[in-house]
Amino acid sequence: MPKRVLILTGDAVEALEVYYPYYRLLEGGVEAVIAAPTKKTLHTVVHDFTDWETYTEKPGYLLQADMAFADVQPESFDGIIIPGGRAPEYIRLNEHIPRILNHFLMANKPVGAICHAAQVLEVVREQLQGRTLTAYIACKPSVEAMGAHYATQTLYVDGNLVSGHAWPDLPGFMREFMKLLQG
Repeated sequence: MPKRVLILTGDAVEALEVYYPYYRLLEGGVEAVIAAPTKKTLHTVVHDFTDWETYTEKPGYLLQADMAFADVQPESFDGIIIPGGRAPEYIRLNEHIPRILNHFLMANKPVGAICHAAQVLEVVREQLQGRTLTAYIACKPSVEAMGAHYATQTLYVDGNLVSGHAWPDLPGFMREFMKLLQG
C-alpha cells in the first residue's frame, strides 16, 4: 500500500515550499494530500532574497486544496509536511491544528517543517520542549519560546522532525524527510 503524506497549508504559502515537496512525494510514489482551512483554490506566493534586509513577496501559482483541516483524519497518513510563507501565521489559529500535529508528533511519524512552519508548531509547544529544530531566522524567537533549541544549520533532523531554513534547503530537506518516510 502506498504511503500518504499530508501537506498542511493555506493561502500565502511559499510556492517552492509547497510544490517541491508535493512533486517530490509524487515522484517517490507517495500520495500527497494538501489540506487547508477550507477546501478551495489557494493562492501561493514567491519569496526571494534580494538586496533588501528581508525577503520580497510576489503572487505565485494557484493550488487546489484536497481537503479542509476539519476533515483530516491524521491516523490515515504516514507523515506530514508544513511549508512556510505567510500561511503558518494564520493556519496555526485553526482549531484543528493541535489535534492534527499532536497525532504525528506523539505517533513518532515523520514531520517536515520548513521556514516559517515553526509558527504552526507553536500550538503544540509541549511536544517540542527540549527538541532542536531550525527555521527561517525571523522564527528563532518562536522556536526558543516553545522551549526548543534553535539550530543555526540550514537543515536539521531531530528524531522524526526534519526542519529547514527556507526554500534553498529543499533538496536536503526532502532527502531527509523521504529517508524517514521510507524508514
